Amino acid sequence: MPARWRCTIAGALPGAANMERDESLALALLAGTGAPTLRLYRWSPPAVSVGFHQDLARFDAERCAAEGIDLVRRPTGGRAILHAEELTYCVAMETGGHGVMAVYDAISRALVRGLRLFGAETELVRSQPPFPALYRDDASIPCFSSSARHEITWRGRKLVGSAQRRYTTGERDVVLQHGSILTGAAHRRLPEFVRASAGARARLREDLEARTTDLGAIIGTTPDPGELAACVRRGFEEEWGIAFDHQMPEASHVQQED
Repeated sequence: MPARWRCTIAGALPGAANMERDESLALALLAGTGAPTLRLYRWSPPAVSVGFHQDLARFDAERCAAEGIDLVRRPTGGRAILHAEELTYCVAMETGGHGVMAVYDAISRALVRGLRLFGAETELVRSQPPFPALYRDDASIPCFSSSARHEITWRGRKLVGSAQRRYTTGERDVVLQHGSILTGAAHRRLPEFVRASAGARARLREDLEARTTDLGAIIGTTPDPGELAACVRRGFEEEWGIAFDHQMPEASHVQQED
């Protein structure tokens, strides 16, 4: 891992702005002008983000608009997430020749350490698809009910959902990974914005309720986003042995976005 990193602790931004900022970090690294970065942020208004390969037509844009919820496509893969009560992390870094799962696991270990510092005794475990696809096109299934890989859980329930994308040139191999650290239960409303039968939406919601948790439920109170961000940042520093550049002014290397 590089010795020096940049950390940005951001405010709450609209969905399109958040996705543009995340991708710009990866593209800057690809061009040789950026720095490896951990970005931590929130969303305002709430947003449904749809994976790069998903069909937007399977989501109810009119219902989203009526409730003041953004509908945005992510630059990464994976499946849909409703971003409302969460802290989102983004990591943009050169891969150093490591494969997809090696990078995914390294980031997950740093997140687990940060969450334990916050007081949530999470673990990294191997998960499997929880149930057969409810639709012929399984891209309709929400992220938090469908992943099959190493996941961050608390007492068997999923707490963090992540997605990744690689950017390559002849000289560089860059990864962009971002994901949701759930702080409340609002993500469970995602099935309301999927174009499906009432029965299918109900089953999806039941599955989300059974298989996910959030930090509010774990610690018994509403998490403080600043404290959580500080713990996640420290988790990366301790797990990876990196240092965010303290030689720079605080506002330069840990920026508070408006």
